[in-house]
Amino acid sequence: MDITVVGRNAEISSRLRDYVEEKATKVEQFDPRVQRIEVEVTHERNPRQADTAERVEITVVSKGPIIRAEASSSDRFAAFDIAMGKLTERLRRARDRKKDHRRYSVEVNEPVEAVVEEEVLLPDTGDAPIEDSPSAPTQHGVAVESQLGDSPVIVRQKLHEAVPMTVDEALYQMELVGHPFYLFIEKSTKQPCAVYHRHGWTYGVIRLDAQVL
Repeated sequence: MDITVVGRNAEISSRLRDYVEEKATKVEQFDPRVQRIEVEVTHERNPRQADTAERVEITVVSKGPIIRAEASSSDRFAAFDIAMGKLTERLRRARDRKKDHRRYSVEVNEPVEAVVEEEVLLPDTGDAPIEDSPSAPTQHGVAVESQLGDSPVIVRQKLHEAVPMTVDEALYQMELVGHPFYLFIEKSTKQPCAVYHRHGWTYGVIRLDAQVL
């Protein structure tokens, strides 16, 4: 199992690296098939965000679904511990689901519904020409950042493999990565879709009127 620790606007000390590697080895207790663990530490330079200046994101890459957790704190060791706590819970959930061989179900107060979102206003990028738009990444799981023209807007992109799945499976994947939304290809219709968390135990589904061939 490979363990990588990288910093964004942050230097990784040998003490932190040793601490991360010691704690991360416990992941194999929940998933013996884990291939690598990626830990990204980000320091926020804005003094107004001192209480959450240190953000840690942990990603587990295995033969099963990718599992991710992140947390922020004023101390990066504390942020890592919080993220590990979230990750451990998601790993346990994935292990138990595999043991039970049952489909994932979500208790909801109302059915998952398709909704029409309000118009999204894109930031004004000034006179930046279209050719300055970020090019699409080509390597799976590697973040690519680029700036829009002369504007302060930074766009971060990642390329992920799209495996057709049901809405239930997409909800399960969304919970494992800890994100409020999840993009996927719906298995029966081949439509690009996104599930997202609304409030409480209710979720929404956005579908594009197109098919992926």
